Amino acid sequence: MTITHDKSYRQRCPPSSTVGPGESRGAETPCLQRGSMTALHWQQRLLSHGVLRHSFTLQFHQLANYAPYFFDNGARSTNGNMALFSLSEDTPVGTHVYTLNGTDPEGDPVTYGLAYEAGSRRYFSVDKSLGNVTLIEELDREKEDEIEVIVSISDGLSTVSEKVRILVMDANDESPEFINTPYIVQVPENTPSGSSIFKIEAVDKDTGSGGSITYFLQNIHANKFTIDRHSGVLRIKTGVTLDYEKSRTHFVVVVAKDGGGKLRGDNKVFSATTTVTVNVEDVQDTPPMFIGTPYYGYVYEDTLAGSEVLTVVALDGDRGKPNSIHYCIVNGSEGSFEIGNTTGAISVIKSPNQLKKEVYELKVQASEVSQEGDVSVYAFAVVTIRVVDLNNHPPTFYGENGPQNRFELTMYEHPPEGEILRGLKITVNDSDQGANAKFNLRLVGPGGIFRVVPQTVLNEAQVTIIVENSAAIDYEKLKVLTFKLLAIEVNTPEKFSSTADVVIRLLDTNDNVPKFSSDYYIARIPENSPGGSNVVAVTATDPDSGLWGEVKYSVYGTGADLFLIHPSTGIIYTQPWAVLDAEVNSKYNFYVKAEDTDGKYSLAEVFITVLDVNDHSPEFNENIQEKTMIIGSPVKIEAIDQDAEEPNNIVDYSIMQADPANVFDIDQSTGEIKLKSYIRSLDIIHNITKNKDCIWSLVVQAKDRGSPSFSTTAVLKIDITEEIKSRVKSYILGLKKRPWTIFGICMSGVLSTISVTMVISTIMYWKSVKRSKLHPQGKIRKIIRGPPRRTVC
Repeated sequence: MTITHDKSYRQRCPPSSTVGPGESRGAETPCLQRGSMTALHWQQRLLSHGVLRHSFTLQFHQLANYAPYFFDNGARSTNGNMALFSLSEDTPVGTHVYTLNGTDPEGDPVTYGLAYEAGSRRYFSVDKSLGNVTLIEELDREKEDEIEVIVSISDGLSTVSEKVRILVMDANDESPEFINTPYIVQVPENTPSGSSIFKIEAVDKDTGSGGSITYFLQNIHANKFTIDRHSGVLRIKTGVTLDYEKSRTHFVVVVAKDGGGKLRGDNKVFSATTTVTVNVEDVQDTPPMFIGTPYYGYVYEDTLAGSEVLTVVALDGDRGKPNSIHYCIVNGSEGSFEIGNTTGAISVIKSPNQLKKEVYELKVQASEVSQEGDVSVYAFAVVTIRVVDLNNHPPTFYGENGPQNRFELTMYEHPPEGEILRGLKITVNDSDQGANAKFNLRLVGPGGIFRVVPQTVLNEAQVTIIVENSAAIDYEKLKVLTFKLLAIEVNTPEKFSSTADVVIRLLDTNDNVPKFSSDYYIARIPENSPGGSNVVAVTATDPDSGLWGEVKYSVYGTGADLFLIHPSTGIIYTQPWAVLDAEVNSKYNFYVKAEDTDGKYSLAEVFITVLDVNDHSPEFNENIQEKTMIIGSPVKIEAIDQDAEEPNNIVDYSIMQADPANVFDIDQSTGEIKLKSYIRSLDIIHNITKNKDCIWSLVVQAKDRGSPSFSTTAVLKIDITEEIKSRVKSYILGLKKRPWTIFGICMSGVLSTISVTMVISTIMYWKSVKRSKLHPQGKIRKIIRGPPRRTVC
């Protein structure tokens, strides 16, 4: 079954059927219950209710089938049959804009479709199952504001189609557009201020506020015009006038702006600009103007009567529609000059020798003549005409004997600044008269050395050259200074000129001090150099000439005693008797003087280093040394080399002879001697040798690293002992090396004995005194002595 109707049809449903969202049942709704009536009865009922407008076809099977239908949800609904649906033109392509929604009375699944009239653009697509409608083509309300779409719903057997109209709503997506452009306006310059001169019109295809337009001007403050913001009428600004002579064209930039509106969710305002060209038309309101003022003319001594002197030119101030100009001389001519009425050419009508004045001032009038021959406005100009002779004489230089173009002078270098070169007698002259005889003087050559006086001459002058930079007048730089003295006319068109050579030969003075090639000199000399050996050569120069340029050398200073210098060559050498020794003094410094014949001098400092030579052998403090070695501890020998520098004073040690040889090791650099690592006790030593006192004699050598190398040997006696015994022996052996210590010990013993004896004697004395007081002499016991002892020899 297929049912087709337009969008005014409203689907009715039976009370027992499912009602779509937003719909209501009514008693008048025809009841379409399955099996309740015959097909003919159905057709009659539907026709009586006006449901079938176009066609109605029923296909019956064993059971009746009812057509699907759309839900109608109102004007603003996005869910139903798209009836009364509207969409903004700025909706992005690909947006889901609507959902077709309907049902089938039997509950069968439905599908949806969209169709268009032939030749129509396809703006939408639909998901057949879900009914989702998507925008697939960009909308433009200004091109198409209504879209007709045929929507359909089908249950597989029956299809219901409806034609719906979708309204395209406006968005502010259009800019204002000016019509009838370009705008060119012709305005007379005498148009009153405030007058309307033109109307600008712009349109905007949008509707509402987006289609409303207001006008304004750019650079309103610098503009001579205003515009009505609503009507677009362009006016001359109040209080402002136009002037063709000042500005013939004005360019007015007009902006048209819409009222704004929504576009893709944002509020947008669009505008457009155009330029109105206002051409100002000239009006006769300006007097003529002379061009090229002030005017000067000259009548020369060979000018013929009737010759043209100069031409004045005047133009109508109103250049848009200029009038012709008529010239005349008002006064000042005194019958000597005339002017062409239309050309403005002024001519002399007398010969120069008949002119009584040197200067004539003519007052010339220029008048505007209209096409009708009326004189309207006029202007005046003053023309100055001078009567002059011909400029036929260039400036000329003179010496004492007449015209001269070369002047020479010999002088000493470095004269005082401001001094006049009195040896130059120069005169310059121009035989012409007036302005033709005025010329300038200047020196051409090395700048800033001399200046010439005067610099401007009228007819004739004595030329003076003055020193300006004394330092630049230097014989050593330039022996001859050459300049050109130039005289050139100032105010003549010919610019006649002449030149003269000025040659100055310089004489030398002693103005320079001898100067060394360096502020200091550094030299080296071996200590074994013989007396009279060359050390270094110093050089000083004096740019002065002759005897003033000769240099004499000398040395002085505390370090110069061993050295001499050749007075002419500057070679420094040692005294014949000098003996250099780096170990005593390796550094010398002194001054060398360079002096000219006038006593002008300069100094330089000389630094001399005496280089060490290997001339000393290492020396032991004793040729035979005795040392006690504790097992496990080294002993050390030392030799000193008196040379000043390495490697001459670096000593290496070695054992030259030992018996047996396989007992000791020696450190080459420090001189430390120690037992072989396997010897840890006296028992091992006793096994090595039959010498029971454990004393070894070694021959050791001390050798320096110089070239050639020197060496010294010494005998070293080593007593090997264990720690306690070694300390006593070491002390005793040490005393042998310190005789004053032994003497001190002996003296200490003697003094101690004397002190003890004195103490004992004092004690015994005081005891005897005490005993004598207790036993007087009369009662002293007799001491019975025995017989005397015999001494056995």
